[in-house]
Amino acid sequence: MSLEQVFAQLPAPGSHTFPDYSLPRGDPVSPIAVTRDELSQLLELYETFRAVDPTGWDSNSVLGAATTYMQRTFGLPQYRPDEQLHDDIAAMLNDFSDGLGDRSIGVVDATPDHHRTLYFFLVSCRGYHAAPHIRFDPDEAAVEALYDVYQRVIEQDFYVKHPSSAFG
Repeated sequence: MSLEQVFAQLPAPGSHTFPDYSLPRGDPVSPIAVTRDELSQLLELYETFRAVDPTGWDSNSVLGAATTYMQRTFGLPQYRPDEQLHDDIAAMLNDFSDGLGDRSIGVVDATPDHHRTLYFFLVSCRGYHAAPHIRFDPDEAAVEALYDVYQRVIEQDFYVKHPSSAFG
């Protein structure tokens, strides 16, 4: 499947909403199957994605200096949403890797945060790929693997893990 076909299947960010996963007295999780090969592809895609500088701050020294000056002068925090997404993706991949262990295939617990991270990872990949000023040509098989994992999460029902009792 081509990148355009995968990206066309994603819900539009303007109209997409996440379900309310609040379950009483426990942690909502969705058990999904993941293979070691898929996890390796997701890691390679993440490394390619992380190398992209969508803002130009890292590659443009004048923009970087101006941003640093503004932050110091006006006390603005240095917050980049792309860095937060990088942290979220790394945490999700670590969770999936820990859940898989040494096995080549297994079931891992995807949380609502993982659901959101997978969606934003896919939407950001689509945006980076479509942006004319950004060079982002990810491996099609890796993007397809990411979409497959995302589909498993949205198709699977959530259940309560580590439920607490009504008396506790």
